[in-house]
Amino acid sequence: MGNPFDLTGKVAIVTGGNGGIGLGIARGLAQAGASIAILGRNEAKSREAVRLISEATGAAALVVTADVTEPEDVERAVAQTQSAFDRIDILFNNAGINIRKSPQDLALDEWTNVLNTNLTSAFLMAKAVYPAMKRAGGGKIINTGSMTSIFGSSFAVAYASSKGGIVQLTKSLALAWAADNIQVNAILPGWFDTELTMQARQEIPGLHDRVLARIAQGRWARPEDMAGTAVWLASSASDYVTGVAIPVDGGYSAAL
Repeated sequence: MGNPFDLTGKVAIVTGGNGGIGLGIARGLAQAGASIAILGRNEAKSREAVRLISEATGAAALVVTADVTEPEDVERAVAQTQSAFDRIDILFNNAGINIRKSPQDLALDEWTNVLNTNLTSAFLMAKAVYPAMKRAGGGKIINTGSMTSIFGSSFAVAYASSKGGIVQLTKSLALAWAADNIQVNAILPGWFDTELTMQARQEIPGLHDRVLARIAQGRWARPEDMAGTAVWLASSASDYVTGVAIPVDGGYSAAL
């Protein structure tokens, strides 16, 4: 038996893979040998991500510009990836946004935007890659949840609702597609040092220190801290793991 973590010859789509946690995941998969399709709305940012991945790993990487909330864009993006690489083995649903407001101040269109971007897009992408994975005899779908998949949030009710939904979507797809040898799991990132959390720390006084005090590892996470779990869940090493949600949080969710 070869290295069960080797992704050589595999093709991965990473939505929201052009920055932050998504870029950390994409680089980790590329280092393990996978070819990468970076799917995002910002083409310039995606091109820079592809350049970084190619220079650091030598992996083949593709820019796919699409809005994952639009079913037609999703179908086109999957077809473009299939055309370029002739297969799709791995999907990371990582695209996400947040609108921080008290629930009484949150407009319906804001709620809908967050749910569509964070949750509905994961369903659309999973549904779109399913035929390719079934034809190939199996695949891996990994959905990015959050600490708000476990805990509530008074200032991010739409985000927390979407990320709670991600866990239930993960379990349901895992059950539906187990017979097709498609494993579906979720990663629940803790507090990562990204553009998204930088904005949160500016908007919410004291957030940085409160979070840091609860993290057993004693530091905020870096995007590359996601790579090991990402590679494991994308590889044959996790073939008997499906329907689970794994915190990568430095001990945050284990603390009172």
